[in-house]
Amino acid sequence: MQKPNGDFVNVSSHLERMAEIQPYKRAVVYPVSRDKKGRIAYAHLTFLQLERESDRIAHGLNKAGINKGTRTVLMVKPGADFFSLVFALFKTGAVPVVVDPGMGINRMLSCLKSTRPEAFIGIPLAHVLRTLFPGFFKTVKVWITVGQRLFWGGHTLDMIKTGDMESYPQAMTKRNDTAAILFTTGSTGPAKGAVYTHGNFDAQVRYIKEHFRIGAEEIDLPTFPLFALFDPAIGMTAVIPDMDPTKPALVNPEKIIEAVVNQGVTNMFASPALLNRVGRYGRSRGIKLPSLKRVVSAGAPVSLSNIKCFSSMLTDEAEIHTPYGATEAVPVISIGSREILSETGKLSEQGHGICVGTPLSGIDVKIIGISDDPIQKWSDGIIAADGEAGEITVKGELVTRSYFDNPEADALSKIKDKTGIWHRMGDLGRKDEKGRIWFLGRKSHRVITPNRTLFTIPCEAIFNNHPEVFRSALVGIGKKPNQVPVICIEPEHEVKRDKEKLEKELLEIAGKHELTKEIKTILFHKSFPVDIRHNSKIFREKLTIWAENQIKRRNG
Repeated sequence: MQKPNGDFVNVSSHLERMAEIQPYKRAVVYPVSRDKKGRIAYAHLTFLQLERESDRIAHGLNKAGINKGTRTVLMVKPGADFFSLVFALFKTGAVPVVVDPGMGINRMLSCLKSTRPEAFIGIPLAHVLRTLFPGFFKTVKVWITVGQRLFWGGHTLDMIKTGDMESYPQAMTKRNDTAAILFTTGSTGPAKGAVYTHGNFDAQVRYIKEHFRIGAEEIDLPTFPLFALFDPAIGMTAVIPDMDPTKPALVNPEKIIEAVVNQGVTNMFASPALLNRVGRYGRSRGIKLPSLKRVVSAGAPVSLSNIKCFSSMLTDEAEIHTPYGATEAVPVISIGSREILSETGKLSEQGHGICVGTPLSGIDVKIIGISDDPIQKWSDGIIAADGEAGEITVKGELVTRSYFDNPEADALSKIKDKTGIWHRMGDLGRKDEKGRIWFLGRKSHRVITPNRTLFTIPCEAIFNNHPEVFRSALVGIGKKPNQVPVICIEPEHEVKRDKEKLEKELLEIAGKHELTKEIKTILFHKSFPVDIRHNSKIFREKLTIWAENQIKRRNG
C-alpha cells in the first residue's frame, strides 16, 4: 500500500486531488423537494464546486477566528453544507468535535464540555440547545449558525461565505497532528472522544479504497453520515439518503430503494438494522437492485438471515461486506457474504461465534488473555494460545492512539510497545487455523457463573435459530463470578400462542447444547433497547436492569 511522501499530511488533500482529476463529476447529491406526484428532485455539488466552496468557507473561518488547532463543535445535518464545512475545517487545521445527538441531551452536553470547545457551528436547533445550557459552552468564543440566526448573535454560514474566492493554502499539518475528535456511542460505558490524526484519516481513505476495490466511477449511498466523509476523498459520488440518520431501524425502505434506483448507486453503507428493514421489504416484493456492486454493513454483528435476506435483491456478482472495527479503529478486519453463506454462517448458527474475517493487509491483530485490568506494556506473554478465546487487540496506521484528555480510558484501552500503540477493542474473539477472527461478544458482557464463563454471541445463536425469535440477549444476574445466566427474547412478532409453550421449547433447545445447558431462565421483551448510532447494538446494561426487575416480580 503506497503511503504519501513527506511529513505533511492533511486529509483535505484528497479532495483537492479529486477536484483536479475529475472536476465535473458530482461529489455530493442531496434531495431537496418532491413534486405533487411524489417525484424527488436532487441538487448537487461537483468535486470542483465542493473544493471551491470549502476553500471559500476556510477563508471565512479564519477571519472569524477559527484556525489551526481550534476545537470546533460541529452539529450540522448531512448535506452540501456538512461536506463543505468539514473539508474547510480540515484545510484550516481546526479540529471538528463530533457527537451523536441521539445519545441524549445530558450525555451529549457532557461530551462536548469535556473537549473544552472554542468554536460552535450548528443548525438553529443546536444553537437553541446551547442557549438553554450555556454552562457547557463557557469556553466557546466563535458562534456560527448554519441557517437562520435568531436571537443568539454570532456569524451565519452565509456571512462566512462572503469572503475570498481564491484557493485556500492548506494548514501544514503533520501525520500526528489532531484532525478531529469523534465520540464513541457509549453503548458499553461512558462515551469517549477518540483523537483522530490526519495520518489516521489518510490511512482510512487508502485502506477503504484499496480493500473494497472502489473505483472513481462509483456512486455511494452512505446511510451513516460520518462514513459519507470518505466519499469525496476516495472520489465517489455521495448520495445523501432521504432519512433520519439517527433512526436507521425505522427508515422508510421505499426511499432507500428509490435513491439506489434513481442514482444508479453502486456502493451502499448500512447498519445491520437498516439492512434488515430494507432487505425484508425488498425480498417480500421481489425487488432487484442491479446497480449495486457491494454493500458494506458495520456497527454491530450481521446475522446470517440478514445477509440472506438482503442478498435476494442483489446480482450474483454483488457482495455484502461486513468489516469489523470500532470508532477508535475501522476497518481492521473484513469478510464477504460469499464466504459467510458458503461456510462460516452455518458454524455461527451452531454457536461458534461470528466470523469477521481476516485482518486487512498492514493491520496487526492479536488475541490476548482476558483481563479487565490495564496493561502498561506489550509482551508476547499476554498473547492467548491458538484457538483460545481472548480479547481482540489491533495495531496499524488507522488505529487511534489516545482519547481526548482521558488518561483512565487510555490506560484501560491502549498498550504501548516499541513500535506503536495496540488498541484493546473490548471485544472477545478467537483465531482459527485459517487466521480468521471469530467474534464472541463484548468483554464486559461475558457472564461468569461458578461453573464457567459464557460469551454472548455463541449462546444467543442457539436461541436465534428458533423461527419465532427475532433476536436474543444473554445477561448475567448478580455479581461475577457468581452470576445467573438469563436469556432475554425479542420475538419475531407478537407471540400469539401460549408464551409458556414457547418458553418450554427454548429451554429444551438450551438443554441440548453444551454452551447453553446452564441457562434455566427465559424472559420475553417486546423491543430491546439499542444503540443510537446504528440501532443495532443491544444495550445489555439496560436489559440487565430490566431482567433483574422482572425476576424480582416473578419471585414476589
